[in-house]
Amino acid sequence: MQFAQFDVAAFLNAHWQKRPLLIRNPWKAWANPLEPDELAGLACEEGVESRLITSGGKQGGGKLALERGPFAEERFGTLGKEPWTLLVQAVDHYVPDVAALIEPFRFVPDWRIDDVMVSYANDGGGVGPHFDQYDVFLIQGLGRRRWRVGPVCDAQTPLIPHEDLRLIEDFEATGDWVLEPGDILYVPPGFAHDGVAVGDDCMTYSVGFRAPSRAELAEAWTAHQVDAMAEDDRYGDPDLSLQAHPGEITAEALDRLHGMVLASLADRDAFARWFGHYNSLSKYAETDWRPEEQMEAEEVAAMLGEGHGLHRNPAHRFAFIAAGEGVLFFVDGVCRECRGEAAQLARDLCAGNEWSGSPSEEALALLAALINQGSLGFEEED
Repeated sequence: MQFAQFDVAAFLNAHWQKRPLLIRNPWKAWANPLEPDELAGLACEEGVESRLITSGGKQGGGKLALERGPFAEERFGTLGKEPWTLLVQAVDHYVPDVAALIEPFRFVPDWRIDDVMVSYANDGGGVGPHFDQYDVFLIQGLGRRRWRVGPVCDAQTPLIPHEDLRLIEDFEATGDWVLEPGDILYVPPGFAHDGVAVGDDCMTYSVGFRAPSRAELAEAWTAHQVDAMAEDDRYGDPDLSLQAHPGEITAEALDRLHGMVLASLADRDAFARWFGHYNSLSKYAETDWRPEEQMEAEEVAAMLGEGHGLHRNPAHRFAFIAAGEGVLFFVDGVCRECRGEAAQLARDLCAGNEWSGSPSEEALALLAALINQGSLGFEEED
């Protein structure tokens, strides 16, 4: 999937994290990458995060209700004509054609990309007016959906009391559009929005982005550093002098205590290595993608020699950080220090989703390790 016309520089300057934008079908040739039945099938599988939002109709006062998957196949046959929406998270992990939707949006760094959520709704189906803490591109895949966008919200925005959903109480739209297949609506963090299916067979692909909060970073980085601290690394004051009042915590003592804490968190190189690990962890760490049989470097070389190409597992995150003459290469939370040809291979793997070539012995060892942890795989033959 590629754009035929889209001014990335203008978008980043005028809209990214600033204001919503409607983009009318910018694709070279739009084709819906997933059938509704396939989406329903994923929602029935263990380990796949899915939700079903239904309307109570007149009897239920129109209040939305949330069910979590996996679902029994017969559940979808019981859904009547009342509005409902099925949402399946991280569909790009399982469907290559859906994963391909991410490629045009890689003008945003990969470490910021989260996943592609796919929704299917019948006429009138939606999740209600809400706001998110992340950027999202809403791609209309099939059917039509009416999107209304409102003002920026925050923690003080009144919400409708609901045990499962965070719905805005007084939603007032400032923008109103109906999206056709191939159209895209960009919504920055915090902006209220509400999408409702216009007719049946409405599918939307949500390319979402990650933005760690200050609290999340501080908590995780501090916990990481604490785990490595020695028990005997304690406060000391060998230059203690008599103070005027024994009950006072002096400015000198506070400076020393404060300095102890800041010094333990101030190592930027250590932070970079930790963040590469933290950010590259798989979204669903409990899923084991390792192959049934481990491969040796010689086997990898033979497969490459026969013309077989390698592809990245879309469920695993690839990133690198420049480090001197080499790179720190992060895949699925594992850090590898790479130099020379291995460093170039790491850059190449981070740049594209497929790879083929004639690697050196060192690079072969890296490829074998990535294959055996489930991060790379050979293309399956038809």
